[in-house]
Amino acid sequence: MIARVPGINLRLFPPSLEPWKGEGTGRADAVLMSGGVDSSVAALLLQQAGWKVLGITMKLPVAEGCGHTAPCCGAEAALVCHALGVPPYFLDAAEAFRALVVEPFCRLYLQGHTPSPCVDCNTLLKFGLVWDFIEATFGISHLATGHYARVVEAGGRSRLARAADLAKDQSYFLYGVARERLGSLLLPLGALTKAEVRRRARAAGLAVAERPESMELCFAGEGDYRRALPADAVKAPGPILDRAGAVIGRHDGIAHFTLGQRHGLRVAAGRPLYVTRILPAENAIVVGTREEATRREVWAAEVNVLAPERLRVGQRLCGKIRSHGEPEACTVAAASAAGVAVVFDSPQFAPAPGQRLVLYDEHGGVVAGGTIGETAGVPSLCEQECVA
Repeated sequence: MIARVPGINLRLFPPSLEPWKGEGTGRADAVLMSGGVDSSVAALLLQQAGWKVLGITMKLPVAEGCGHTAPCCGAEAALVCHALGVPPYFLDAAEAFRALVVEPFCRLYLQGHTPSPCVDCNTLLKFGLVWDFIEATFGISHLATGHYARVVEAGGRSRLARAADLAKDQSYFLYGVARERLGSLLLPLGALTKAEVRRRARAAGLAVAERPESMELCFAGEGDYRRALPADAVKAPGPILDRAGAVIGRHDGIAHFTLGQRHGLRVAAGRPLYVTRILPAENAIVVGTREEATRREVWAAEVNVLAPERLRVGQRLCGKIRSHGEPEACTVAAASAAGVAVVFDSPQFAPAPGQRLVLYDEHGGVVAGGTIGETAGVPSLCEQECVA
């Protein structure tokens, strides 16, 4: 069975155990199962809550030569499904993953951006193409994952919110889910800690209870992201410039650097220097002080709005420009179809084009998120949309 969406193929393989027999079941749910403890416990909890569970494991590509030696996630997912009595299906999403995640990652990185492939995978693939495919193929409208975040009901609407365990919160990566689909998104781990998840896996006798966490890019074999980039781009030396444009050193390739980076510059300046700009056309990087790498104004395009009533000029919110750390206080300076601009109360270190700006309300609910743009975009956006 093949789904064709804008030239992209998804192929579903026959189940390795019992086929899906949930037709006509009101409480049916598909769980995206990676073979890790989180998605496995998500399936377990839903089954215990009375849901008819279908397991879906995506087959994704890994960069050649990455040295990936971890056990096959598909095999472990199948073992968990067997233990739970859940029909396991495998979905070949390699072509879609390359087109929607890997190729944009490589292209944008070589343009000096700092892309967020996990956000793209969630937004475009898991909660987009794959969800559509599951609904069309099995008639299942509910989708579940092992992400640490919550879907809460407020004012008669479903809202995405931070996890109870803030140290594990992954709402930053989920802001791109369509607002109208939040009511059908199930996040069973949102109220649990990681320790509690592992305890429940042990209690159920799941073999993946002690499986280590995955922390790096899956398509680079959970290793160095450079393994996914063209070799000639990684090894293309060029100049290191100061703010005035003078050459003060040499680098081994702009792919080795992101905004705010200090390590690897090898420039003796008598003071710490950080990457403040990347110039792909000149194959150059610009360095400066930490102060020169910070700014209070951040703007984002390609914005997905989950709480439109909270996104207005002058609104006080909290924002994050990278996945780790706590959201910090900011004020909305512009909000339109062109993008969103905010002014943080405190200077933010190295907001990088390609990273994501995610905005939260005072209760930890996700208001909106988008892709951070170049510094020059802030004044022009504010000229069009800001009010005094």
